[in-house]
Amino acid sequence: MEVILRDHVENLGRRGDVVKVADGYARNYLLPRKLALPATEANRKVVERQRKIVDAHEAAEKAGAETLAARMAQAECVLARRVGEHETLYGSVTSADIAEALAAKGFEIDKRKIQLDEPLKQIGEFTVPIKLHREVVAQLRVKVTPLAEAPPQ
Repeated sequence: MEVILRDHVENLGRRGDVVKVADGYARNYLLPRKLALPATEANRKVVERQRKIVDAHEAAEKAGAETLAARMAQAECVLARRVGEHETLYGSVTSADIAEALAAKGFEIDKRKIQLDEPLKQIGEFTVPIKLHREVVAQLRVKVTPLAEAPPQ
């Protein structure tokens, strides 16, 4: 069955592409989720009209993401954490911690956009990728330092 994609579908195609898929995949997955339309002449015209509007919107979105990525490349997040005797962290630094530190610096980034494979569990400097747009990934420098505790009085 031929369908026109209304949205980007991973490993299948981009918005507006006409793709040939199995009937069951189209009937049971793509069409009910409104990810695709049957490939009729009327639907092709509608999708072409929508594509022009969406392309202009997406170009503006991508330009905004690129400027934000350039600003983030200059920034550095310093996170202080408690450490044990052998320079190991008591906890870990998660994407939520990084998002909170970025918010303090004026960057409103959703923690789900921070592509941290696993939490940071060591002291040091790390480069963390942040997916701002489908085609724009910013590299943020994150420095994890030991927390300087106040001496007991």
